[in-house]
Amino acid sequence: MLSVRSAIVVLIASAIGTSATPGLSLKVTGPDAVDGVDNLKVITTLINTGDETLKLLNNPLGPLSKMPTNTFAIINEQSGGVPRFNGVKVKYVANSAIKTGGADAFTILTPGQSVSVEHDLSAAYNFTESGVGKYYVEANNVFQYVDASTQKATQIVAEVTEAHAASISGKLAVARPILQRRATFTGNQNAFPRLSISHISHHAANALSYLQSHTSATTRYTTWFGSYTSARHTTVQTHFSNLNGNTYTSYHWDCTCTDSGTYAYVYPSDFGHVYLCGAFWSAPTTGTDSKAGTIIHESTHFTSNGGTSDYAYGQSAAKNLASTNPSQAVMNADSHEYFAENNPVLS
Repeated sequence: MLSVRSAIVVLIASAIGTSATPGLSLKVTGPDAVDGVDNLKVITTLINTGDETLKLLNNPLGPLSKMPTNTFAIINEQSGGVPRFNGVKVKYVANSAIKTGGADAFTILTPGQSVSVEHDLSAAYNFTESGVGKYYVEANNVFQYVDASTQKATQIVAEVTEAHAASISGKLAVARPILQRRATFTGNQNAFPRLSISHISHHAANALSYLQSHTSATTRYTTWFGSYTSARHTTVQTHFSNLNGNTYTSYHWDCTCTDSGTYAYVYPSDFGHVYLCGAFWSAPTTGTDSKAGTIIHESTHFTSNGGTSDYAYGQSAAKNLASTNPSQAVMNADSHEYFAENNPVLS
């Protein structure tokens, strides 16, 4: 017969052995061959292989979102060429999406449950330079779920169980329709706070002035862009010089995006056209992850302003990027936003 102490030990061991373990698997399927990339539609299927329910974030950079972002790794088997990404670049902060996002910001999967999403690859990639041939397609397998105890975003990597191969011939690119610019706004015109325009210009001018007068390592610079070199400083200063030269009153604000977890997005080659999404409207005018800062973020994505990428989202990740990879930090949109917002204030 077990003693009371032994019974307790057994119960504890049993509880540890049966504790919930999160797990995901991911596969990509689609047609074996297509005539024209407009027919290149793949399906990502995500399965909860663990033993706990997961509240997953519909991060625009992942396969749970249909936004035409750089979600896939695609390579031509014969030439090794990769298609040129020509989709959208997005402002997104996971923990903000947790706080303010609606039901569309999440996908909830119970153990054993799956979700499939169709993606039109022609909306995000141009295959002209990489040419016809057999391509391998893999999806971004890094996801985030809401930790039940902390209510913070927690990373989880899905096991890739199946990539996809497709032979592509015929038309290798789809032209995106040219949008008309007859009005300053598309959608809910009255919702946009016009006073934000002056704050955007102020942020750009202040950041440029600071960079022009500080040509050595400072706390503000190194926090967001990492170790100082004159070459990297010049890169950042050039970006803000371009931003300072923008006339934000001539931008076209498209308010038709309804994604509650996303702030905004742009097509980098379509200068001055900004799509404002759900999280933008609940953001403060200034401060961290603000309306003004969001426009700074998106404006750095425009090719003519510097063509930044999204290597890291959120202040913590941006600070870590600065310390580990300053070359990427000077090309990271959120790093520019937080440098311009300067909240909390750094000298």
